[in-house]
Amino acid sequence: MAVPQPNSKIARFGVFEADLSAGELRKNGVKQRLTGQPFQVLTLLLERAGEVVTREELQQKLWPSDTFVDFDHSLNTAINKVREALGDSASSPRFVETLARRGYRFIAPVQDGSASIRPPLSDPPPVIAVVPAPAQSSVTLHPDLEVPIPHRGLTRGLFALIQLMYLIFYLAALFRLQVIQTIADSFLPPWGSTALTGAVLVTAGVGIPLRCYLMSSVGFDYQRLGEKFRQLFPFVLAMDQLWAVAPFLLMQKIGLGAAFAASAALLYLPFSERTLIRMAYLEPPKN
Repeated sequence: MAVPQPNSKIARFGVFEADLSAGELRKNGVKQRLTGQPFQVLTLLLERAGEVVTREELQQKLWPSDTFVDFDHSLNTAINKVREALGDSASSPRFVETLARRGYRFIAPVQDGSASIRPPLSDPPPVIAVVPAPAQSSVTLHPDLEVPIPHRGLTRGLFALIQLMYLIFYLAALFRLQVIQTIADSFLPPWGSTALTGAVLVTAGVGIPLRCYLMSSVGFDYQRLGEKFRQLFPFVLAMDQLWAVAPFLLMQKIGLGAAFAASAALLYLPFSERTLIRMAYLEPPKN
C-alpha cells in the first residue's frame, strides 16, 4: 500500500533527519555527505518505509531506460553509500534491510514531525488467538552460501590479513634466499635446488604486486573486487598451492607434524579467500 507523502518533507529516524525537498541528510544536526542518486534511493525507501522496494522499481524511478549504465553496480554502490552515511550494515541492519533477490526495505520507525510514516492498516485488525510458534531468525542469509552475512568490515579485514601474511612470506623468502638454497641443497640434487630457488624467486616477484593490489582494493572497498578476484582465482590458487609446501623446508626445525599441519592450513587458505570475497561483495542478482 502506498504511503502518503509527508507535507513537511522532513523525515526523522533515530538521530537522523532527512530533508527530502532540499536533498540533505543530518545526524544530530550535522549535515552528512550524501547526495545524488544515493540520497534519491534513501528518499524512496523513506517514502515507503516498512515496504519492500524492488530493484526493478528503483531502476524505473532512478535509472531511466535511456540511461546506459551498469545498473546493478550503480545500485549496489548507492546502497553502500546510504549504509555508510547511516552507520548501517547488511549483516545486522538497523535501517536498510536487504531482501535477497527482491530488493530493500527501510525497517526503522520514520516520523515527519510527530506522525509516523508507516503503511496504515485499512481495517482494524481482528482479535485472534495466537498460537506460540518456534521463533524464526531475522538474520539475513547469503543468497548463495546459505550462511548469515557477516559484517563487511570483518570479512574485508580477514581478507586483508591473509594478503599481508603472504606478503610477509614473500619478503622473508627473498631476504633469506641464500638460506633457502642451502636447505634445498641438503636434500635435493643441484638441479632440483636451483629449480626450487628459481621458483621461489619468480613466484615471490609476481606475488608481491598481486598482494599489494588485493590489499589496496579491499582497503579502498573497490566495488568490483568480487568480479576481479573470480577472474584471478585460478592463478591465485595455483600459486598458493605451490607456497603451501614451504613449511616442509623448515621440517628439521619444527618437525614433520608441525610442517604437515602448517601445509594443510595453507592449502585451505585460497578457498577461504574466495569465501571471504563472496561474503563481502555479493554478486548482483541475475535476471
